Amino acid sequence: MEMVVDFLKTLALTGRDLVPIVLLFGFFQMVIIKKPLDNLPRIAVGSIYVLIGLTLFLVGLQDALFPLGKLMAAQLTDAEFLKDAADLADWKIYGWIYAFAAAIGFATTVAEPSLIAVAYKAADVSGGSISQWGLRITVAIGVAFGISLGTFRIVTGTPLHLYIMAGYVVVIIQTFFAPKSIIPLAYDSGGVTTSTVTVPIVAALGLGLSAAVPGRNPAIDGFGLIAFASLFPIITVLGYAQIAEYRGMRKVKAREEKRNAL
Repeated sequence: MEMVVDFLKTLALTGRDLVPIVLLFGFFQMVIIKKPLDNLPRIAVGSIYVLIGLTLFLVGLQDALFPLGKLMAAQLTDAEFLKDAADLADWKIYGWIYAFAAAIGFATTVAEPSLIAVAYKAADVSGGSISQWGLRITVAIGVAFGISLGTFRIVTGTPLHLYIMAGYVVVIIQTFFAPKSIIPLAYDSGGVTTSTVTVPIVAALGLGLSAAVPGRNPAIDGFGLIAFASLFPIITVLGYAQIAEYRGMRKVKAREEKRNAL
């Protein structure tokens, strides 16, 4: 019964949040564009699906993903699990945390709906020269490395801004040398990782880890993993494009040398 009440409350709050969007589209359609909507019944049914889907997603976050992230962080940093460690503040004993963070970053990014949509459109616009799976895997590797590095930062307590500044210096340097056609897609790839699947689990992991590691404050150290998840995919996508361009140039050069030899 309690779950039903929570669902209905969340449904009402979600409906309230969607009202401004409906009013905005309705205003522009009726007042600015002044044309009737095509397939209005289908749009109405789709809107109901959106309302129910968002409600179920929010309930799932509250009842499953957030508690799961905190639970995994607590278990992997538990004193009994780290029973051979002499100093719980030593960053070297948290290897399983770094591995789990990388795995969860990779898995959630591959399943991220926003990334799937961007990869589909990129493959469509490029005529297939950009592989959907190639882009998704490249972005997921960037998120995996970023989240793992972010957990290392939480464990060690080092300042967040140093990592972010260094990362964007790398991005700026890569931008000058990367193929111009891939730069906008690389920057967008960093944004789509911070969406419905990745953010809840990663945020819960950061808060749980900062609460479990001695000397860390969740309010200060618990946040920042999302910044890593946004930054490092840009680096990996730009790097992937640079490697692909270099290999393509080598193939062209090899064909020219072969042709000249004949």
